[in-house]
Amino acid sequence: MVTKGGPQATLAYTPIDDIPKIRERLQAGFNSGKLKSIEYRKNQLLQLAYLVKENSKRFEDAFAIDLGRHAVETRVSEFTGTIGELVEAYKSVDKWCKPEGAPFDIQWFPLRPKVYKSPKGVVLIIGPFNYPLVCTIAVMAGAIAAGCACVIKMSELCPTISGLVTELFPKYMDQDLFQVINGGIPETTKVLELQWDHIVFTGSPTVGKVVAAAAAKHLTPVTLELGGQNPVFLDSSYDFDVAARRLLWGRFMNVGQVCLSPNHIFVPASAQDRLVDALSRAYDSFYPEGPAKSDSVSRIVTPAAFDRLKGILEKTQGTVFRGGLAEADRESRFFPPTIVKDVKQGDSLLEAELFGPILPIVPVKDLQEGIDYTNARPHPLAAYVFTDDAKLKKYVIENTQSGAIDVNDVCVHMAIPGLPFGGVGNSGYGAHTGKFSFDTFTHHRSSVDSPAWVDKVFSFRFPPYTDKKLKQAQLIAPTIPAPRPGPGIAPVKAKRGGLLVSVRSVAVALGVLIFALGIRRSLGYDGWFPPALVALMSRFGF
Repeated sequence: MVTKGGPQATLAYTPIDDIPKIRERLQAGFNSGKLKSIEYRKNQLLQLAYLVKENSKRFEDAFAIDLGRHAVETRVSEFTGTIGELVEAYKSVDKWCKPEGAPFDIQWFPLRPKVYKSPKGVVLIIGPFNYPLVCTIAVMAGAIAAGCACVIKMSELCPTISGLVTELFPKYMDQDLFQVINGGIPETTKVLELQWDHIVFTGSPTVGKVVAAAAAKHLTPVTLELGGQNPVFLDSSYDFDVAARRLLWGRFMNVGQVCLSPNHIFVPASAQDRLVDALSRAYDSFYPEGPAKSDSVSRIVTPAAFDRLKGILEKTQGTVFRGGLAEADRESRFFPPTIVKDVKQGDSLLEAELFGPILPIVPVKDLQEGIDYTNARPHPLAAYVFTDDAKLKKYVIENTQSGAIDVNDVCVHMAIPGLPFGGVGNSGYGAHTGKFSFDTFTHHRSSVDSPAWVDKVFSFRFPPYTDKKLKQAQLIAPTIPAPRPGPGIAPVKAKRGGLLVSVRSVAVALGVLIFALGIRRSLGYDGWFPPALVALMSRFGF
């Protein structure tokens, strides 16, 4: 099962006394202004992509050692996503970094309002063991594109992978700007004592609260990617064979050690037997000689995690019909993919996120019962509904809360460009992937550049205040749309309102425009006009 293609990297913890020095070095690197160059950001993005590509075989071996993961799964879930994020950032960073003008407003356009994209500074990414590349290096794509210096804290639970990343970083990345820190609780505690300009953490809600509390001492913004009990709502009229394949893939990928993995299935009780048959067919097709002989089954990360899952399964009152503990092996960390039917509310399998290869089926009177159960608990990172009924799709989407919701599939939204990956409530806050990652590490900096002549138009803002100035100030007040809501108020026909359609506002705007045209003609200066407006004015002889 586990392959070794040659000497593997070993993990050495970062000396605690060195951690503040690393932070200081990166701050100096950021202050040097090297990352103000978009071309240098692109250089480092490509370097990171080639770090993964050129060492893919070593990474495959490392994943096999630490997690027992097959090369297919590693390439699909780690390499494709990570390199894809880096390439997208490389291709898009020029566009992402450009200042954006505010929406055109005839009252304010002379002030040339813009939003500048400024890097937040020196940032920290704390990664998990289960997806150590896509949750660290892929997230770095947004940080580099934004112009931030970055530390990644790798998980000590995947020592071969973390050791390899640490070995390769100095060969590919600018060490004055990008560094790796390794260690357990003491090292992580030291890291969190320091001030960072943004922190992204992926892990459990319990540890997420610790990270958020530490960040709050420095008023550091945080993005938390946590987990949850991701429910599945299965319509009895849906094709159960299609659902079974997709559900087993999502549940047993990386032996369920996936924050997006479906945690349990709600299905009408009358359809449970049909679902059991469909899941059994899919299970046998996935593991024709049984999971113990399959090289497509990953391994539980640690013996402690194995013991936790074993204890949960031993307490269930449901019925195991595939997998179970008979072939489970603590020494090799092999835990068979397991499916349990007739799981009732209050069962051990529903107490918390399973984070392992156990799939409970929860028979319910109807799907509303499952929705009510879900809504009474912390919001999950994802929810899944399998149905061809458009009304049911809409109903589940509108009457549940989760970080994401997929219809007729599981987990795949994270791989799709343009979709954010993030939780809500107990499953986290903030988001990353693609442009969302760039925005996470970017301060959107408002700006105006106000010409001196504007004071002639807005002179009422300066003391001494008079009744005349009060009337002038009222001219720019927005109009509230009618009718006014509230009980006992008869509805009236709505009048067109708003700044740009009211007579007085048009008068003010025309006054500003005429005054500006006069200044333009006398000075020959177009700096406060949008280029399109300059061209239009020139065409008509202004």
